[in-house]
Amino acid sequence: MCGIAGLVRFDGGVVERQVLERMADAVKHRGPDGEGYWLHGHVGFGHRRLSILDLTAAGAQPMATPDGTSVLIYNGAVYNFRELRKELETLGCCFRSSGDTEVVLQALHVWGHAALTKFNGMWALAWWNGRDRTVTLARDRYGIKPLYYTDQNRTIAFASEQKALMAMPGFARALDHAALFEYFTFQNIFTDRTLLTGVRILPAGHYAVIRTDGEFQPLALHQYWDFNFTEPAQAGDEHELREELNRLIEQAIERQLVSDVELGTYLSGGVDSGTVTAIAAKQHPYLKTFTVGFDLTSASGLELAFDERAQAEYMSLLFKTEHYEMVLKAGDMERSLPKVAEHLEEPRVGQCYPNYFAAKLASRFVKVVLTGAGGDELFGGYPWRYYRALENDGFESYIDKYYAFWQRLMPNDVLTRVFAPVAREIGAVSTRDIFRDVFQHHARELTRPEDYINHSLYFEAKTFLHGLLVVDDKLSMSHGLEGRMPFLDNDLVDFALRCPVRFKLKNLGDAPRLNENETGRYFKRTSDGKAILREAMQRYVPAEIAMARKQGFSSPDASWFTGDSIEFVRRRLFSRNARIYELMDRKLIESLVNEHLEGKTNRRLLIWSLLSVEQWLEYVQA
Repeated sequence: MCGIAGLVRFDGGVVERQVLERMADAVKHRGPDGEGYWLHGHVGFGHRRLSILDLTAAGAQPMATPDGTSVLIYNGAVYNFRELRKELETLGCCFRSSGDTEVVLQALHVWGHAALTKFNGMWALAWWNGRDRTVTLARDRYGIKPLYYTDQNRTIAFASEQKALMAMPGFARALDHAALFEYFTFQNIFTDRTLLTGVRILPAGHYAVIRTDGEFQPLALHQYWDFNFTEPAQAGDEHELREELNRLIEQAIERQLVSDVELGTYLSGGVDSGTVTAIAAKQHPYLKTFTVGFDLTSASGLELAFDERAQAEYMSLLFKTEHYEMVLKAGDMERSLPKVAEHLEEPRVGQCYPNYFAAKLASRFVKVVLTGAGGDELFGGYPWRYYRALENDGFESYIDKYYAFWQRLMPNDVLTRVFAPVAREIGAVSTRDIFRDVFQHHARELTRPEDYINHSLYFEAKTFLHGLLVVDDKLSMSHGLEGRMPFLDNDLVDFALRCPVRFKLKNLGDAPRLNENETGRYFKRTSDGKAILREAMQRYVPAEIAMARKQGFSSPDASWFTGDSIEFVRRRLFSRNARIYELMDRKLIESLVNEHLEGKTNRRLLIWSLLSVEQWLEYVQA
């Protein structure tokens, strides 16, 4: 894990080391163990190192081939690097280091962009190819590691985080109103926009090539991989599929346990993190595990089940782990918000400050932590969402139904009135078109219920999962902690993409129509979703854990916002100096917030989003 930054100038000037140093220093929390720079006229790379594999100087970056024609800066981990190294050695490559960075460098040098399809891991990189004088920017299949870029003042700049771009001399900070409108539609950003005008995130599974020996041209993106959820012609034997799933999960976790520093796992009360912990603990006796719980003194309703420490402690006892816990209270959200906004850089899905504290806890003891992320999105963990758009009259009907559901914060008619003060700046943005465009590379032949489910799985992997991954990366790396996701192992993902829907969802033939707020009761009754995964994982975790109702990692903010944190909400959102009201209709927002504070409507997601954007505006305008 590391932080990378770089510049390509087209204004006739050369890259100055002090500028690269400023950019790299802005992300030094990602790499506190070392730094390095490479300058080649109007091209320059900067790197901050977090040492995980090959802790010696041989693993330092930027890294060059012996002839100097290829130079790499790289953030991430390629878990199949040993297999790739053997393959490259048969082609005559020699290696000076024992880690994965040099393997990635040599693979690019030998195979070019075709190497990207061979990497099994998480990564963002910049590669200088001196043979054709190009810089390639690339990002892993799923978008686990971020990479941002911008072109300002005839200079293309790129970095692991936006704050490195903001450290450039003359960088113009301006709000992208269309991106903000998109965020308040979905509580996420589906396009490659960010809240900073002109700053883009390289899409997952893409690379871009910058030709450095000609005139400036906008980046052309190339997609090398995409999700493809398909229903097989033959469903196959369920027992055989479960056995294969077990094999792939064990293989994925074993791959991701490679490390030259101590590692641990997050351990919630669920099946995904429990399975990761159970398998990892077999290879690492007294594995360190970490759980964040919540003070539920003032919680009510469904939120009374949000604290999963008891289940985590039970599994820690079973797996004999060295277990650490942290209990969050309402005041922890309030005091963490400035740091969360600074490191997250722009709000994304859900209330993410518990992730910040989980990473803070784990970073006190380890440098690497394995998580259960990805299991829900790949194996159908949110059936109450998919079933909402199961019966349709075709693709456009499906889009209309699912789009209406994914307006997470407020419906479009209200949203349009909220942003009336900046309607001209937003322009003619159609968030329905943005939603529809998610499927532009996915088949649209929708004739069976399974087809609609696979479309929904595709949508959530491309959008919701990506948002979760951005959050996880930013908040873990804010503490110099590397997060790994075994469920996003290439072989395991490929299995999930072709796994029949009927093995993921048991109620497909009699799908219940329900409100998302009723998920607690629904799952207690049926334990639907991730069916084949739940059944396979009973080999590793107790049945009562594997078959328990779905429980997300969420804090009891609905209760806190009307109780312990009510004055904080009022102070931040009703202030006469609140920055959000330069963009939004004050009376309408205050009315929506008051509906929650008075107990009329649950608007916890909206309140969190408003608090986050207010804090972001304060951060970016500082």
